[in-house]
Amino acid sequence: MTETRAHFDEAQGALIASGVWHAEAAAALPDLAGKSVRILDGAGVTQLDTNGAWLLLTAARPRAGDPMPELRAFQPQHQAMLQLVAQHAAATAAQTGPRHENLLELIGRSALVVWSNVIGLLGFVGQLFLELMTLLGHPGRWRWREFGTQLGSIFVGAIPIVTGMLFLLGVVFAYLLGDQALQFGANIFVVDGILLAVMREVSPVIVAVLVAGRTGAAITAQLGTMKVTDEIDAITTLGLSPLAVLVIPRMLALLIAMPLLVFIGDIAGVVGGMLVAQEQLDISYYVFKDRMVDVMDLTTLLVGLCKAPVFAAFIALIACRMGLSVTRDARSVGANTTSTVVQSLVAIIVLNAMFAVTFVKLGI
Repeated sequence: MTETRAHFDEAQGALIASGVWHAEAAAALPDLAGKSVRILDGAGVTQLDTNGAWLLLTAARPRAGDPMPELRAFQPQHQAMLQLVAQHAAATAAQTGPRHENLLELIGRSALVVWSNVIGLLGFVGQLFLELMTLLGHPGRWRWREFGTQLGSIFVGAIPIVTGMLFLLGVVFAYLLGDQALQFGANIFVVDGILLAVMREVSPVIVAVLVAGRTGAAITAQLGTMKVTDEIDAITTLGLSPLAVLVIPRMLALLIAMPLLVFIGDIAGVVGGMLVAQEQLDISYYVFKDRMVDVMDLTTLLVGLCKAPVFAAFIALIACRMGLSVTRDARSVGANTTSTVVQSLVAIIVLNAMFAVTFVKLGI
C-alpha cells in the first residue's frame, strides 16, 4: 500500500498528495501557514473517502471564502468525491446564522430596504402609467368582467366587518367622551366629538387598515400564487399584459370601494355613538339627530372621504407590486404577503399624518 504523504510545491503553488486518504491522514498534511494553494494534485492518491476529501480541501482552503483550487490528476471517482464535499461544505456555510449586526449596520440595512421599496414602487407606478395610457387608446381592452368580480369581492365582502368594527368603535368613543362630559354637564357636545372623530379620522383609517389586511394581503397572495404556477407567464405568452389583466381591475375596484366603505363606516360609527348617547347620557335619538344636523359640516365628511382613494391607491400599488415580485417558491408568497400588510400600514399612518398637518395648515 502506498504511503500516505503530502507536500507543497512552492513553484507551482500545488499541494501534492499520494496514498490512502481518510480520517487518520491528517498528520500527513504539511504546514501551509501563509501559503496560497492554487492546485490540488492527486495523481498519487489511491484511496479517498469523504473524511480525506474534507482534509485536503480544508488544507487548500483554510477559510470558507478562499477560491477553490484546481483539481489536477485525480481519478474520476476521487474528483467527484472532492466536488461533492466542496458543495456540501458551501451549503453548510450558507446555512449558518448571520452574525449579529451592530446598531449602525442595522440602521443602514433597514434604510437600504426602505429605499429599495420606494424605488421599486416608483418604477411600478411608471409601468402602470404607460399601461393606462395604452388602455385609454384601446377601450376595448378594458377587463370589465374582472373589474366587476373584484369590486364585488372587495366591497360587498368587506361590508360586514367594516360595519361591525366601526359600530363598536363608535360605542367606545361615545362611552369615553360621555364619561368626561358628564363631569361638566356637557352631554350634548358628545355628539360633536363623535362626528368629528369618526368621520375625519377613525372611519378612513380603520377602514384602510381593514382593507390592507384583508384585500391587500389577498391580492398579493393571488398574484404570487399565479406567479408560482406560471399563470402570469401564460398570460404574457398569449400576448396580453399582466398589468392590464390583473393589476388595473383590482386597483380601480379598490379606488371605488374604499370611499363607499368609509361612508358606510361613518354611518355605523355614528349609529353606535347614538345608541350609547341614548342609554348613558339621556340624549334621545331626535335630539342627537337635531344636534348632528346643526354641527355637521360637509367639510368634515369630505375630509374623511377624500383620504379613502389615496389610501386605496397606495394599498393597491403595494399589494400588486409585491404579488408580481414573488419568486417561484411558497416561502416567497408568505414573505411578500406579510410585507404587503406591513408596508400598507406604514403608508396609511404616514399619509394620515401628512393629511392632518396639511388640513391644519389650510385651516380645514
